Amino acid sequence: MSTKIFVNLPVSDLDKSKEFFSSIGYSINEQFTDENASCVVITEDIYVMLLVEKFFATFTTKKIADTSTSTEAILALTADSRQGVDELVDKALAAGGQVVREPMDEGPMYGRSFYDLDGHLWEVMYMDPAAVS
Repeated sequence: MSTKIFVNLPVSDLDKSKEFFSSIGYSINEQFTDENASCVVITEDIYVMLLVEKFFATFTTKKIADTSTSTEAILALTADSRQGVDELVDKALAAGGQVVREPMDEGPMYGRSFYDLDGHLWEVMYMDPAAVS
């Protein structure tokens, strides 16, 4: 079975969010982009749909989480190396993201986190494959 994942996130400013994700190295699929939404391509199987808050609200009966006071999810991605973790997080911080905490270094596992422009929590991890064998 082939599965793709589409993570849907509410954003306050779609253009700024598109610019943020483009500047950290992801592409935008224009086929699924309009004034209400934009599709960020993470991999060929992982996509992030950035939805203007008003449009996002049409998909739920619940209140949208206030990311300044609560965490609705932790979005975790892997990198191919420690350097890859640092490169992605450093790009996110340079593009306006915010530091969550100090890097986590547990020997074979290394990770860093950032908040995107709308306060969504992203974690980028590397696990040394030799440590898993």
